[in-house]
Amino acid sequence: MSLQDYPVTVREEAARLRELVCRLHAELPRWELVVWTAGNVSQRLRSADLFVIKPSGVGYHELTPEAMVVCDLEGRLVDGDRAPSSDTAAHAYVYAHLPDVGGVVHTHSTYATAWAARGEEIPCVLTMMADEFGGPVPVGPFALIGDDSIGRGIVQTLAGSRSPAVLMRSHGPFTVGVDARAAVKAAVMVEEVARTVHVARQLGEVTPLEQGDVDALHARYQNVYGQVASDPATPSRTTEEPA
Repeated sequence: MSLQDYPVTVREEAARLRELVCRLHAELPRWELVVWTAGNVSQRLRSADLFVIKPSGVGYHELTPEAMVVCDLEGRLVDGDRAPSSDTAAHAYVYAHLPDVGGVVHTHSTYATAWAARGEEIPCVLTMMADEFGGPVPVGPFALIGDDSIGRGIVQTLAGSRSPAVLMRSHGPFTVGVDARAAVKAAVMVEEVARTVHVARQLGEVTPLEQGDVDALHARYQNVYGQVASDPATPSRTTEEPA
C-alpha cells in the first residue's frame, strides 16, 4: 500500500512531519551527537500507523523534507525515493509495541556510547537525571542491526524503567518521547549526563541519590516544571516545532 492510497488527511500529516523530522535532524550535529551519516530521528503519524524517518546513508547537509521516507509499523517503505535508515526496523518495533511513544532518536554520541561500550548503566547521581530520567539510564542487550532485535531490546529494557533513554550494549543510545522533539531532547540530555557523570567519576566515587528524592524530583519535573497550557486539552510541554 502506497501513501497515495491513504486519505488526504494522512498525506497532509506526512508532509508536515517530513518538514518537522528534517528540521529535527539538524539538531543532532548541532549538539554534536552524530558524525558523518550516523544517527536518525523519526516521528509517528497520529492519523495512521505510519512514521517518518531519515533515509539511509544520506549526509545531514543533504537532507530535505522530500528526502524523508514514510514507513509502516512493519518497517516497510510506504513512500519515498530512497531506502529507509538501517535502524528502521528498531523504530518500527518500538512504535508497534509502545503506543505512547511518538518519537524515536538514535545517536552514537561519544560519552553515552562509551557507557554503552562498557555495558554499564549511568547511575542516578544528579538531580538533572532524576528530573529527566527518573533514575539510572539503563543498558539494553547487544543486538545486531538488520531485523527487529534492537527494537525488542529497547522495549524490554524500557518496560522496567521511567527513563526515555536506553544504552544498547556496544552500540549506542536510543531515546523515546511523546514526539520527535521530546526524543531529541532526551538524546541531548543523556549525552550531557553521561559526560558529567564520567567526569565526576574521574574525581572519585559518586553516590546515587536516595530513591525518595529521585521520585520527588521526577514527579515535580514531569508535572509542575515549565509552562502550563491555557487550554486543558492542549499538551503543556510538547510541540511539533523544535525549540
